[in-house]
Amino acid sequence: MAKSTKKPADDKNLEAGLGDLAKLVLGKLDEHGVSMEQALSAITAAAAEEKKPAPKKAPAKKAVPKSTAVVEIVEGQKLSTAKLDWNQVWYTNCPMVSANNIDQELGWCRQEFKNKGIEYDYMRHTHDTDFYPHYRHNLKNLIRFGGLYPPIAVHADLNKLVLLGATWVYEGGCMAVRIDDPISQMSDLKGKKIGLSKSMNTLKNDWWRIQEHMGILNMLELNNMTKDDVEIVEFPYPDDWYNDPKMLAPMNNPTDLWAARDHKHDLAFRPLETALLEGKVDAIYTQSKVFQHLQEDTGKIKMIEDLSRYPDWTKQVANTPAIITCTEEMADKHPELVVTYMKAMVKVGHWANQHKPAASVILDHQTFYRDAADTYRGIKDVDMVPSLSAQNMKAIKIGKDFMLKHGYIKNDFDVDKWARPEFLQKGVHAWMEEEYAAKSWGRLKDGAALDI
Repeated sequence: MAKSTKKPADDKNLEAGLGDLAKLVLGKLDEHGVSMEQALSAITAAAAEEKKPAPKKAPAKKAVPKSTAVVEIVEGQKLSTAKLDWNQVWYTNCPMVSANNIDQELGWCRQEFKNKGIEYDYMRHTHDTDFYPHYRHNLKNLIRFGGLYPPIAVHADLNKLVLLGATWVYEGGCMAVRIDDPISQMSDLKGKKIGLSKSMNTLKNDWWRIQEHMGILNMLELNNMTKDDVEIVEFPYPDDWYNDPKMLAPMNNPTDLWAARDHKHDLAFRPLETALLEGKVDAIYTQSKVFQHLQEDTGKIKMIEDLSRYPDWTKQVANTPAIITCTEEMADKHPELVVTYMKAMVKVGHWANQHKPAASVILDHQTFYRDAADTYRGIKDVDMVPSLSAQNMKAIKIGKDFMLKHGYIKNDFDVDKWARPEFLQKGVHAWMEEEYAAKSWGRLKDGAALDI
């Protein structure tokens, strides 16, 4: 780089140059009528402005991803489900005794699917899906473990499903009356009013009314009475909490749902309790043990009949057994997903059978028992491993036949042909192989995997 040939100015030359510059500036200021004080003030302000940091640019707004939800209009109402993706399995369950309600806290089923590269989530974990797949099964990659009546209605009249397993619970139902009424037995109800609810939400199965209807008729029969001996009073109610915007936010699992609703005290699950206490009816149906204990704890309600105390278990079908269902498309085209789910339910069920107190603590978050101790008393004799036993199959048929006889479904079907036991069998075998490997590892020189 070439060196500069300019000589630095000495002090006298610099002073003379600055003087000439000052005269020039003063002349210009005078031309514009600006005083020296004003000029200095402007210079100071400009210097301060230069020292200020440059304003930060506002962050660009993130684009809201376009929804991929599948929308259909049914009876003038918009129903929404997540876009079908067979790398994703959704589940839903009822607040009942089931292995799935235990697993949603253990997370074993999610791990089984994760090992296969499949996402597994509660159906309401996304904005895209509303509550109706629980009742209409209009989400093809959904597995449901819940009450008996909704999937019967779906399979009969809406979409073809596959029956995969069942869990029987001895409940049946009670007849509840006001505690201060002089009514102590069923015969005292002759000529009295018994309530029967009616959901005005026609998009879903009216499971609560069906079990009321069945339970009332069973109790009358066992006491040598008929419906002609009493007055059945119908009570329509909106049953519309499914559309409440507060309930449509994504939820991690059903425990979030029941916590949001405070379900043990939410009268939407006991629609006739207010009518009973207000004297509009003399008696109402309620479920044995679960709602029964919550209602007795009010000190305002007592039970005069309890189907769960009868030796005839066929009178105890009350939206039970809880059953596992999936769509025919899922079973036929993606059987490996169904087997994965069933293996997990078998695994969780065996764990629950061996650890009933711990299982009760988990179930207490989702069921209607009074507390964990009450839950334990309710499940101590329940086999938590899903099955398609002869008793379970007969109970399912009893529920289906009642629904058909009383107009709750339009079409009949064969319950035995509905069941597909191969998925449960394969799930059991997969669980057994895993158990064998875990317990036998190290005892065999080549490891413990079964060669089947």
